[in-house]
Amino acid sequence: MNHMPDWYSDSHAAEGANAVRISGLTVTAPNGRLLLDGADLELAPGRITAVVGPSGCGKTTLLRAVTGTLPPGTERTAGSITVLGQDPLTLPAPALRTLRRHRLAYVGQDPGSALNPRMKVRRLLAEVAVDGGREAIRAQLAEVRLPTDNGLPDRRIGGLSGGQQRRVALARALARRPAVLLLDEPTAGLDPALRDEIADLLRHLAESHRIAIGLSCHDPDLVTRLADDVVDLTGPRLRAAARPATAPGDLAPPPHNGPATLTVSGLHAAHLHRGRPVPVLHGIDLTLAAGTSLGVVGASGSGKTTLLRTLVGLHRPTAGTVSLDGTRLTPTAHGRSREQRRRLQLVPQDPLGTLNPSRTVGATLRRPLLLHRRAGRAEVSDRVLELLDQVGLPAAFADRFPHELSGGQRQRVAIARALAPDPDVLFCDEVTSALDADTAVAVMDLLTDLRARRGLSLVLVSHDLRLVADRTDSLVVMSEGHAVESGPTTRLFTSPSHPVTAALATGVPLGG
Repeated sequence: MNHMPDWYSDSHAAEGANAVRISGLTVTAPNGRLLLDGADLELAPGRITAVVGPSGCGKTTLLRAVTGTLPPGTERTAGSITVLGQDPLTLPAPALRTLRRHRLAYVGQDPGSALNPRMKVRRLLAEVAVDGGREAIRAQLAEVRLPTDNGLPDRRIGGLSGGQQRRVALARALARRPAVLLLDEPTAGLDPALRDEIADLLRHLAESHRIAIGLSCHDPDLVTRLADDVVDLTGPRLRAAARPATAPGDLAPPPHNGPATLTVSGLHAAHLHRGRPVPVLHGIDLTLAAGTSLGVVGASGSGKTTLLRTLVGLHRPTAGTVSLDGTRLTPTAHGRSREQRRRLQLVPQDPLGTLNPSRTVGATLRRPLLLHRRAGRAEVSDRVLELLDQVGLPAAFADRFPHELSGGQRQRVAIARALAPDPDVLFCDEVTSALDADTAVAVMDLLTDLRARRGLSLVLVSHDLRLVADRTDSLVVMSEGHAVESGPTTRLFTSPSHPVTAALATGVPLGG
């Protein structure tokens, strides 16, 4: 298990000393809004500290303060920060770079967006590693449970799943041999098996290498299992996403025998590796009737995200067809009509990487409303506020930029943007992975309500099997690019016929 013996012996804090101590930290935005109010945090070598709280309460701001990076335009108005004997907010730029380079590592909530898409995995690690040799890089990848014998070290980030990207980012952080490791939602978007592997890995890093680990997390079960200490940020809660007046279980189910909205036949897709296509999807067939919901489940790297991107035309298939109401769609989105593009909308797994950083939230939502003629210029501002209200964000958020939002808030903006064109089919790729439990349920309630009221069809990729079990009519189970089993959700969870399905369904109760 320990592929990196004795790598950290010269890096950690002195015996008995805290690596990080934050006391009474208050961070204020230019308009006087509090991002943090009197927050405290201590990180000790060999211990894991979890920072918990609702979306938008300041978890990410607290972790980034440790790195000496506060959101643009904000300032520390009270409190102290000591990181390995230094205050990162007052360090000269060269000293701060040295601290980050050699003793402090941070893995953000959207790690894929911070990895150079033109660089191969091997080079990404060698760029920052203390030891950039081939065997050291292989050991680093093995430490984060990534294979080294299937060409992965020579792939680029675009050829990896979200879970694999997250582990590459973690390997890159560990390659510096840090004394302090900070992780923002390290298990968001991971399947349960991989989430447990990452949790075991973090425990191993803390105990074997005496790294001081701080992480933000919205998974209470994981916090209970993993954390030695817990910091609960009790900031003011934003109103949760609007819930339907009628409970989801009381809604009349949409018809299951209506016309097929989406039909997929013999779909194949591949990623390029060294100029050669590497198959990712193998002969996928599925049918989605109007007003129904389909869950796509499987381990990280099984092809779920590639499937969704292929259906909406963002990834060209190598074979097979996608049809909408009986009309065959061209393989890529740019060849489809504006109306066809409007009817199929995707909520991506990585909202930060897909929201334009130079546009406010209001401008982001106005664009699809005008482009798809869902509102005139005189009424578009009101429609923006309606969309924000639907996903539980205050009207004032229309004037904020993506970097001013938490991960959960950015996810809700991404959902609002996808809803703006009034789609017929909404593809959701891990839309609750960055949300706290209450907000995740509220967002799912919102999607369930939209489906019932508007006949919206849903395709939901999720590692939260309880949400999938309760919110979908049918399932497709993916494994290594194959649809190994499909059928009604209840049957697959209660009487699975494939070992992959059985493993996913173990311990997951069906609701209702």
